[in-house]
Amino acid sequence: MTLDDCFAAGADLMPLAEALDILAARLGPVVGSEAVPLSQALARTLADDVTAPRSVPPHDNAAVDGYAVFFDDLDGETRLPVTGRASAGHPLKRPARRGEALRIFTGAPMPEGPDTVYMEEDCRADGDHVILSPGIKRGANRRFAGEDVEAGSLILRAGRLLRPQEIGLAASVGCRELTVYERLRAAVFSTGDEVRDPMAEAGPGCIFDSNRYTVSGLLQGLGCEVADLGILPDDLDAIRQALDRAAGDNHLLITSGGVSLGEEDHVKDAVESLGSLHFWRLAIKPGRPIAMGQVKGKAFVGLPGNPVAAMVTFMCIARPVVLLLSGRTDIKPNHFRVPAGFDHLKKLGRREWVRVRLERGADGVLEAVKYPVGGAGILTSMVEADGLVELPEDQGPVSKGAMVDYLPFSEVSV
Repeated sequence: MTLDDCFAAGADLMPLAEALDILAARLGPVVGSEAVPLSQALARTLADDVTAPRSVPPHDNAAVDGYAVFFDDLDGETRLPVTGRASAGHPLKRPARRGEALRIFTGAPMPEGPDTVYMEEDCRADGDHVILSPGIKRGANRRFAGEDVEAGSLILRAGRLLRPQEIGLAASVGCRELTVYERLRAAVFSTGDEVRDPMAEAGPGCIFDSNRYTVSGLLQGLGCEVADLGILPDDLDAIRQALDRAAGDNHLLITSGGVSLGEEDHVKDAVESLGSLHFWRLAIKPGRPIAMGQVKGKAFVGLPGNPVAAMVTFMCIARPVVLLLSGRTDIKPNHFRVPAGFDHLKKLGRREWVRVRLERGADGVLEAVKYPVGGAGILTSMVEADGLVELPEDQGPVSKGAMVDYLPFSEVSV
């Protein structure tokens, strides 16, 4: 299936969940893979399943410091001679014998024969003997081989983001390297004769370019290698040439603004001259139709121009595209149910995101407090907020105290 097929959509307003299901079904990794040592695998995406070559723990071992005994030797309060010792890395070098107790330490391999470990707090030393109190259960304080991981079992699936715990699990079974997807290369650019880089001056009628920096940061947070193509003038030939060059070196081209039908919006014509462009009419707020298509076989995403709309649509729509192209399978962020600390008028039939901050109410319970100004160009609202309340299509007006779905920024950005 081509990218043109993947990004083609109907003309009707589409619910977000349907759009995400379409993307998940149609898109896959466009990057190669490479083997990297464990020390370089953090925040990469696993490309191959990992099967455990050995069990964890590899042998039965003691869970506490104490004494290893045969349960069948116990009879009420029991006095046994202490005749051996086992510690972590230093197992008993002989089979155990009935009628003896063996001094053992946490993590030490269980000697052959004994099946129960007494905690030393439950014992009394008596010369070269130990007195064991009654009441212990057979197998107490004994950890079994393979209790965490069994040899031959699948422990990590391809498509998973590698966090410290995944890398630690791989190390625990003796992996020295992991096969990961190469980093997605994404090119970001802005267009507009009025747009200026913050490193330059902004004269009358001009604005500083915030979206290019915001989108680049969001992409870097997803592990992409980002090429900043700067600001292109409102010139069809210049934009076409820049897209043509960028498609040769990158997997994804992404911009904000410049894809509407105005006579100075040349991105649409430039993309279509090199590939195809489709406008996804999603029932969402903030945001307007998001543009997706392909330039010489490479994915293209056009975000809205307003700063808040660009960020929100990236987090909720472009982010899944980036993850799928990067080889990730876990593209859905976690939401958390919290009470609303606000009233909000909401129309049926569209999904809406409200900028909020979690604060403790009078009862000590965390609630979502709405930022007082909600325009799509109010970038300060994204700074002051720590997440979004996501209101589904079938949700009407929201009253204070109602339970809502809170999406922390930590789930969709750095």
